[in-house]
Amino acid sequence: MGLVMCPLCSDDEDIEVVRTLDDGRRVVKHRCGYEWQHGEPAAPKKMPSYSFNDLRARFPKAEDVEPKWLERAARLKAQYLATKPDFDPAVAAYWAKYQKIFSPDGLRTYPPRLLKDFANSEVGARPGNQATFNSAWNAMGDAAAGETTRETIEYLLYGPADVPLEDRLQQLLDGTKPFAMTGFKEALLTRVLCVMQPDRFLSILKYTTEAGGKREIARLVYGLELPAPESVNWTLGRLILWSNDLLHTLVGEGFANQQHSAAFLWWAKDQSGGFQ
Repeated sequence: MGLVMCPLCSDDEDIEVVRTLDDGRRVVKHRCGYEWQHGEPAAPKKMPSYSFNDLRARFPKAEDVEPKWLERAARLKAQYLATKPDFDPAVAAYWAKYQKIFSPDGLRTYPPRLLKDFANSEVGARPGNQATFNSAWNAMGDAAAGETTRETIEYLLYGPADVPLEDRLQQLLDGTKPFAMTGFKEALLTRVLCVMQPDRFLSILKYTTEAGGKREIARLVYGLELPAPESVNWTLGRLILWSNDLLHTLVGEGFANQQHSAAFLWWAKDQSGGFQ
C-alpha cells in the first residue's frame, strides 16, 4: 500500500490505514510499528447563511401541523377545559405588581431585593432552582447585584430598537453584555417577558428540557419538529420567542390567560394516544 514512505524506514511497503480523522486526514502505520498522520485537512464545509427574516420565514408555522394532530389537540383542549375552566386569579395580581416593578421608573425606584424575590418565586411560572443566581447575588451584595439585575432586565425590555428582542435575549443568554447578571438566564428572562407581555408569552420557561419545554410540547401535542438549539444559524433567543408565538397561535382561544394555556399544554404533552 504505497500511501507514503515511512519516515523512519524510508519504506513504502506494508503501510496500513489505522483510522480516518474528522478533518479528513488519515493515521497510517508501517510494519515497523511507527504511526503518523498523512494528508492535508479537508476544507471545512461552508454552511449556508440565512438572514434574520429568512430564518423567521423558515421556522415551522401553524399551517404545517397535520389535520390529525390538530383534531387530537382540539379533543384534548375540550376535555381539559371541561374539568379546568379557569386559572388561579392570584397570578394576575402578582403579574400586575411586577409590571410596575419592571417599568422604566420602577426598575430605578423599587428596592433591589424585590428582584431577588422574583427570581425565587414560583407564582405563575416555576423557574426551577436558582442556586447560581442566588450565589452570585449573595457574593455581590444587594446593591451591586440589584443594579446588575436591573440593567439586565432593562436591556431585555427596553434595549435598542434596532436590535430585535430575540437577539437582545440571546446576548443576555451568552453573557456578551458586561452587565448580564450571573444566573439570570433563560427561565428568568422568559419569566420577565411573561410578566410584561402576558397576552403574548406562555409561562413555559424553557425551549427544550427533559421534563418538557416548548420543543417537546410542539412534538408531543402538535407533531411538529422544531429546530435544535445547536443548529447552524438558529440562536436560542430566536427559538425561545418563535416557538412561543407558534404555540400561542396553535393553542388558540378559550383560556383564562396564557398561564392557563400553558397549563393545558403541559397536561396535553403527557396524554397518551399520540401519532407515530
